[in-house]
Amino acid sequence: MKKILFLPKYPRKGASSRLRTYQFLPLWEASGVEVTVAPFFTPDYLDTIYSNRRPGYLHVLACYWRRLKVLLSAGRYQVVCVEKELFPYFPAFPEWLLSRFKGYWVDYDDAVFHNYDRAKYTLVSLLMPRKIDRVMQWAAVVTAGNDYLMQRAQAARAKKILHFPTVIDPLRYQKKVHADKDTVTIGWIGSPSTLKYLMDLLPVLEILHKEFDVELLLINGKTAPAYSGKVRTIPWSEAEEAAALLQMDIGIMPLPDNPWERGKCAYKLIQYMACGLPVVASPVGMNKDVVVQGINGFLAQTETEWIEALGQLIADWSLRKAFGEKGHQLVLEKYTLQQQFKKMEALVNELENKLPENAH
Repeated sequence: MKKILFLPKYPRKGASSRLRTYQFLPLWEASGVEVTVAPFFTPDYLDTIYSNRRPGYLHVLACYWRRLKVLLSAGRYQVVCVEKELFPYFPAFPEWLLSRFKGYWVDYDDAVFHNYDRAKYTLVSLLMPRKIDRVMQWAAVVTAGNDYLMQRAQAARAKKILHFPTVIDPLRYQKKVHADKDTVTIGWIGSPSTLKYLMDLLPVLEILHKEFDVELLLINGKTAPAYSGKVRTIPWSEAEEAAALLQMDIGIMPLPDNPWERGKCAYKLIQYMACGLPVVASPVGMNKDVVVQGINGFLAQTETEWIEALGQLIADWSLRKAFGEKGHQLVLEKYTLQQQFKKMEALVNELENKLPENAH
């Protein structure tokens, strides 16, 4: 039986790991593959981070020790898939060693290389500015969620680079039934750590709620912004997020045009569109690939552009419906779990019999 070792960064509650690894597990198992998943961090670590608290040093050290023990068993697997890196903020020597005797596939949906070349700690940027470039260079294959990440892999001279966008399972989502209504709901979904992106849009929302009957809906947990209009929050859960999205009429994804944000994979937009929602987003990174201006949504950069784009959609329910239909069609054509899994299967079949050049 074929065996794959997946080494995600987080347990299932972590969005990137859930979407890049865990949501595919039923498909791997149904295909007869034996899968082992060993995340680096623990659920307790994530809960601590999401509560804006600092994890204990001993807990973090235990995460490093667990990952080391798992690596000692890597030889039992045909394929080893690493999410981002083996050991955060540690030199890439373990990846080099793994490439020598086994080989690995590394996957990216964020610009984690900026944790090193633009690190907030000077010592990190001085000692390991090109760490992720080394990880990419030594990998048998790099899979990346968008062009920005692929370009970095190319600059790092990765051996093989494949585009694997972040995708959804269409069976989990229902399509919104749009209708003329008094109150229009503008919605945003995201983790507590990304709520800062919505804060920059509050002046726009303040202006809009004085002209239109609108409600702001946040699917993110317990935090509500300082907003004087109608606002509602829904705690996020994997089981209920699809139903919560249907309570929106318009989905938004504001982002600053910074290096880290250019590495994001537009997952919010893909989720909104899976529900047949029109979208308004900042023209940053992959957002520009997903949003077709004036067809399935609007790209808005300035405050004036945001007000105009949202104003049009608030005022015209038939436009919301038309954009939603086009967005839903795009997701089914390009961003589904089943399509992605076929590409992953083909990659694994290629990798399992391909030893690294110097594995002997």
